[in-house]
This record gives sequence, C-alpha cells and structure tokens, in this order.
Amino acid sequence: MKNDSYPTSALANYTKRILVLFAHPVPQQSEVNIFLFEDAQQLPNVTAVDVYAEYPDFNINVIKEQERLVNHDVIIFQYPLYWYSTPSILKEYQDLVLEYGFAYGKGGTALKDKLFFCAISAGGKEEAYQTDGFNHFTIRQLLQPLEQMASITNMTYLAPFALFGSRSASREDRISTHREKWTTLLNALATEHINLDRAKNIENLANLTISGANE
Repeated sequence: MKNDSYPTSALANYTKRILVLFAHPVPQQSEVNIFLFEDAQQLPNVTAVDVYAEYPDFNINVIKEQERLVNHDVIIFQYPLYWYSTPSILKEYQDLVLEYGFAYGKGGTALKDKLFFCAISAGGKEEAYQTDGFNHFTIRQLLQPLEQMASITNMTYLAPFALFGSRSASREDRISTHREKWTTLLNALATEHINLDRAKNIENLANLTISGANE
C-alpha cells in the first residue's frame, strides 16, 4: 500500500510491489512479528495483510487473494514458526488460493518469476537449527516444502528472513536491529537494489549485506 506521507518523487525509484501475508494466531502475544507487520504497513509499494484478521472464519476469498498475488512482484509469508511449519491459515491459503490452472499445471502461470520467501521467527536459538543441533535440520531444510511450493509455481525462492531466539530477543535488545534489517530489505526489494543470487543462496536473509544497487 502506498503511504500518503511519501511524496510522489520519493516513490519514483520503487519498481516492485511487495505483498506481505502476515499470519499470527495470537498477535497480542507477539514480541517480534507484530512490529515487522506494522513496519511493512508504513512502506511505499508494500501491501501488508493480516490474514487471520481478514479471515477469522478461514473463509478465504480465493478470487480476491489471487488478484492480490497477480498484482504484486514479491510475495512474503510472515509468521512465527509453529512445529517447524506455518500457522494453519497459511496452509489453508495455499490449499485454496494456489489452484491448478492458476498457480501451477496447464495454464497455471500467474506466479511465474515472482519472488517468494518466508519472514519467520523461531523460539529456539540458531545453533538449535543445525544438523547436529537440537532440531536436527537447518531452517532452510525445514522450509523445503515451501521452497518446493515456489518451484512448482515457478516463483524464485529466496532464503528466509529469520530471527532466532525470539523469546529472548526483547530483553537482549535485538528486535530494533532486526526491524531495521527488515525495512532495509523491503526497500531494497522494491527498488531492485539487491543481489538476487546471494539472496537465493544465503542461509538467512537477515545476514545479507545491502549497501547499494549492486547488493
């Protein structure tokens, strides 16, 4: 959504439209994600949607959501990691909105060449998400079903934007830095000032250095 506080001239370099699909079943308990969602709402060229608030009965408007997807260049699932997966409404969203003939299969090219990634928070520390750690898999390995979803729908899959140790992030004063990285990333995506090869192959987009048009 366009922020009316930005003059038209300030939006001239924004060429990509970003859709943030925010899914938190208990947002009033959120210590990280709610702030990222609110930050995204303030940025030009970003449409930020609270999926649970929009569809409290899970009765997703398929046509409306398909139109949203078509009208944006970058698609982001933003959510807290729940049992190594998405909150349930994002699974419902995938099942209903990403239909055969629209997102994949014969004639299903609506999402072709769009960028897709997940912006997530995980309660466990980063060392727990390693092959020799508590969870036995890296975060990228755990998100492989979503990577395959992007592949089947012909989207370009980027690394996740992840905050680990989210339960202690506030008292450790890490949230403000993470928010700054988030807004920098969204602006870089909107203005195409990002190195997509690095963004695809890095483990965590939060660690991607963004300094200019060549990054």
